[in-house]
Amino acid sequence: MKYFIWFFFLVSIGCIISGYVLNLEYSEKLIGFGVLGMFFIVFPLFSYHRWRGKDVKDYLLTKENLDKMREREGDKRD
Repeated sequence: MKYFIWFFFLVSIGCIISGYVLNLEYSEKLIGFGVLGMFFIVFPLFSYHRWRGKDVKDYLLTKENLDKMREREGDKRD
């Protein structure tokens, strides 16, 4: 999975850079395809790869998590 993400990242960056550097008729399309690849392929794959196996409840601001944060803040002040 990690190598697929790197591959699509490098292809997207390559499209963007080549669109800026090369003076072609379709250089604006290269930039556009690079940006679309970055946002619709690379970022979702990266997010899925990093969040896989983690519990989302640990990152939500629930009453229990807010109480834990307040307790930790009180411990730091003492």
